[in-house]
Amino acid sequence: MNNLFQKTSSNWARYDKYEWKEDKEGTLYITPSPDAKVSLYNPIKDSEQMVLKAVNLGLMCMDKNNTQECLQNAIMDFVTGYGLLGFMTALPTTPEFITYNAVYFPKNHFIKEESMTTEKYLSYFFPFDKIDFVKKGLESSWSTDDVQMMALIMTMKNKPQAVMMSFQKEYAERYDWLVTLFKDWAFTFMSSFLYYQDFDMLDDMQKQLYRQGMAAFGGIAPTYHIELLEHPTIVWDFHSLLLGVQMMFSFMLTDEKSSLKVCKHCGNAFVAGRPNSIFCSGKCKNQYNVYKSRAKDKDNNN
Repeated sequence: MNNLFQKTSSNWARYDKYEWKEDKEGTLYITPSPDAKVSLYNPIKDSEQMVLKAVNLGLMCMDKNNTQECLQNAIMDFVTGYGLLGFMTALPTTPEFITYNAVYFPKNHFIKEESMTTEKYLSYFFPFDKIDFVKKGLESSWSTDDVQMMALIMTMKNKPQAVMMSFQKEYAERYDWLVTLFKDWAFTFMSSFLYYQDFDMLDDMQKQLYRQGMAAFGGIAPTYHIELLEHPTIVWDFHSLLLGVQMMFSFMLTDEKSSLKVCKHCGNAFVAGRPNSIFCSGKCKNQYNVYKSRAKDKDNNN
C-alpha cells in the first residue's frame, strides 16, 4: 500500500483546537475554535494508525453502552489529531463543484437530493458565520481577511477552491454525520472480518447478506495525475480527508499482506504482527487469561 501512495498531493489542514456548537435548530457541529492555529501535515505518513483509529472510533459509535459525551470526546480527539474530514468536497460528484451551475451528488447517506444550489449546499457547512462568497452562474468570488488562511491559500494554491474554503475557521461538520460515517467504516471492517472468520459456519443466505453489505461500501475515488519524475509516476490528489481514509482503508482491507484483526479481549481493531495473533497487546492477553482463570475457578467452586 505504501508503494501505491508513495507520491501524493495529500497535505491536509488541522487546527490545534476545536469546539462543539449547536445551531438554532439544535443540530450539533464541530468547528475550529476562534483562537485556533492551523498547520499542514501529510496524512499518508501515518495512514495505518489513522485508519485503525477511525475504525475503532466507529466500533465505539456502534456500542450503545457509550454515551454521547463519550463519543463527542472520542471524535474531538480524532479531529484534533487529523482535522475535519472534508465532507464538503467528498460528497459531490467533483470537488470542483464551485465551477458548475449547481452541486450534483451520487447516492449517499447524508444528502438525498440529486442536486442543489451552491449556496444551499454551502449552508450545510457554514451554519454559524456567513463567508464572503458570491456566485453568479458559473462565476464565483470568495475572499478572506484571515492571515492564516491567506498563508494557507498561497501554500496550497493548486487545490480546488472548495477545499480551501473548507479550511476556514467558519467551516463546521455535523456530529450525526460523523457518527454515521465512522459506523459505516466499522461495519465494513467487521463484516469482512466475521465473514472470513465464520466462513465455514455460515449458510449460503448468510454469506450472501455479508456480500451485499460489503457491496454497498464505496465512494468517489480520489483523482490523480501523472508526473515525469525519475520515471512516470502516479500522484494521487486527495481533496478530502474522508476519501483519503476511505481509500487507504479499502487497500488495507484488501491487501493480502495486511492482517487487520479484532482483539479477542477488548474488541478493538489492530494490525497483527503475526498471522496467529488474537490480542492487540500483551496487556489484553494477560487480562483475558486472568478473567478466563477466574471464571474457571468460579465454575469449579460451584
